[in-house]
Amino acid sequence: MLYLYDGALDVPKILKEWYEQESGSNYGAYIPFVGTVRDEDGIEGLSFDIYEPILNSWFGAWQERAKERGAVIKMAHSRGDVLLHESSYIAAVFSPKRRVALEFIEEFVEDFKASAPIWKYDLRGGKRIYALERSTAIKGSGILQ
Repeated sequence: MLYLYDGALDVPKILKEWYEQESGSNYGAYIPFVGTVRDEDGIEGLSFDIYEPILNSWFGAWQERAKERGAVIKMAHSRGDVLLHESSYIAAVFSPKRRVALEFIEEFVEDFKASAPIWKYDLRGGKRIYALERSTAIKGSGILQ
């Protein structure tokens, strides 16, 4: 289940909804990861663009991996502006066993940072500035690939 929102994420509401959705599923572990915008380098916040067709495909592959392990993966991400100390990213794994959930959330978050088609911009002085130095090229992207 992939959820996209405009602006900052309402973390308590989303985590509560996810917990309620899976509360009768007999999972022994629920491991959430919440990403927030840090105050660094004088930014006012971050802004995000998402290429949804590739994101849906990427996330679908992760859902299949989760299913193979008897788990469920959920993710929420922001589009547009997110200010300092607000959340732009939530991921959670539900699984019968804690070890599966702990390992899976780490693998998922690391691959998200490396592979998800989401572009990050710094907000400075009311302008969006592409965060090139903190960006990772998506595997297979580029005109010569």
